[in-house]
Amino acid sequence: MTTFPKKIVLASGNQGKLNEFTSLFEQFGVEMVAQKTLGVEDVPETGTTFVENAIIKARHAAKVTGLPAIADDSGLVVDALGGAPGIYSARYAGEHGDSEGNITKLLSEMEGVSNRAAHFFCTLVFMQHSDDPVPLISQGKWKGNIQTERQGSDGFGYDPVFYVPTHECTAAEMAKAEKNKVSHRGKALVTLLDSMRQTFA
Repeated sequence: MTTFPKKIVLASGNQGKLNEFTSLFEQFGVEMVAQKTLGVEDVPETGTTFVENAIIKARHAAKVTGLPAIADDSGLVVDALGGAPGIYSARYAGEHGDSEGNITKLLSEMEGVSNRAAHFFCTLVFMQHSDDPVPLISQGKWKGNIQTERQGSDGFGYDPVFYVPTHECTAAEMAKAEKNKVSHRGKALVTLLDSMRQTFA
C-alpha cells in the first residue's frame, strides 16, 4: 500500500494559497512547502489556458526540487469583459501580484456596465515528478458578481469586489473556513484530494 508523499512543493509564492493548502493537507501528514523556500524561481507562464500554465508551473517546481509538486492556476473571469482578466488576473494592471492595482483597473473597466456576472476559476495540477505522464488535474468554479466598490478586509486578490449572492457578502467578508468550502479553489482541492486518495490507496 502506497501513501501520500511526506512533502509536496507548492508551485506558488502566494502565502494565502499556501495557508489554504497547508490546512487541507496536514490531515494526511503532508508538509506543504512554498517553492520560494526551496530556491525555486517563478517560471514564465507561457500557456494560453489555466491548465497549460498549471502544468508548466508544477513541472518546473518538481524538476528543480525533485519533489512531487502541486500548481494552482486561478483567475477571475468576467462575462462583460469577454472572459478577462482570465489567465492574466494576477498581472492585470501590469505588475504581478499588484492586487490593489488589479482591482482599480477592473472597477474602471466595469464602470457603467450593467452585466456584473463573473466567476473565479481554478485549475490544480499534481505531478509526482517532472516527467509524470499522467498528472492529476482538477478544476473548480465559483460564481458571483463584481461590486462597484471594495468591501471586506480578509482574503486576497479580487476578493473585496467579488460578491457571493448565496452568502450575501463579498469573498473578503467571509470566514476563511466557509470560503475554503465554497470557493473555486476549495472545490478543486476536494476533487484533487479524491483523485490522490485513489492514486495512493
